[in-house]
Amino acid sequence: MKAATERKIIRWFHILASIPVLGYIYGPVASLPEPAFAVKFVILPAVVLSGVWLWLGHHVRKWWRTRNGGNTNVRTAQGRTR
Repeated sequence: MKAATERKIIRWFHILASIPVLGYIYGPVASLPEPAFAVKFVILPAVVLSGVWLWLGHHVRKWWRTRNGGNTNVRTAQGRTR
């Protein structure tokens, strides 16, 4: 997957997953126990992680490449280089 495509997917997930958080803040979601639990402990951490990935993901990928020896020319089972 291209980096631009991955970034678009994560960006749209981040935007759409933020809608329930806004409902929790400005709407009646905070008074309902099940949706409030989902927003606080599932959706909000996912939004935070996607935001951090959008912000610092390129540094993580660079660190991971150097940690693994920088060998990105690995042959796949079909014999193609990825």
